[in-house]
Amino acid sequence: MKRLKNILKVVLGIGFILAGINHFRVPGFYVALMPDYIPAHTWMVHLSGATEMVAGILLLIPRTTRWGAWFIVVHLLAFLTVHIWMIQHATDRYAKIPMVFLWVRLVFQFVFLAWAVWYTRPELSSVES
Repeated sequence: MKRLKNILKVVLGIGFILAGINHFRVPGFYVALMPDYIPAHTWMVHLSGATEMVAGILLLIPRTTRWGAWFIVVHLLAFLTVHIWMIQHATDRYAKIPMVFLWVRLVFQFVFLAWAVWYTRPELSSVES
């Protein structure tokens, strides 16, 4: 189980790093998704990309894994409102995005939350004293 957990940690960490990099590669894609209530869209896209990369890196470093996991949890919770807002404005603002995709994306936020929470707990030693 420990090996699987480590493999999935690497997948999550690299996924967050790559997602963060993508915010800088194609910022216009993310700017178009930004809700109206968030100011400075381009700046916020870059900030969220940078925080995703930092969270992914922290997750991959054994000494900072728990910090990285909590950083990912906070990041995902902060963006839950964005996903909900997108569903609420699907017909007027995001008509080109299939509604099913918006709902699947929201559900996956909870999957990623549970995945990240898995790494917030300290590892139990194999021998308890």
